[in-house]
Amino acid sequence: MSNPEPSTPASPLSPALVSLLVEVAGAPPGWARQVTPDARLDGDLLLDEGELAELADRLRGRFGPAADLAALRAGLDLAALEALTVADVQRLIPEECAR
Repeated sequence: MSNPEPSTPASPLSPALVSLLVEVAGAPPGWARQVTPDARLDGDLLLDEGELAELADRLRGRFGPAADLAALRAGLDLAALEALTVADVQRLIPEECAR
């Protein structure tokens, strides 16, 4: 049995990413507390397809073509789509832009 990725401490979330998630979700005050690295976009944050499409557009607009959520999602099967987390999205953001 092998782990696909070694366990490493999660880096702090990009405030810009959290802000984008709050905006696309149209979330009430305090919702940002739910945005953690392990929060699943679908299962925990309850983002629908329209919100995910808007998030993809905003990520590319804010962070450039490397932040391509649509391409990431296109390569995933249903189980992986359901398991997609905020940390997975943060990995799309170039490190110099994540702060």
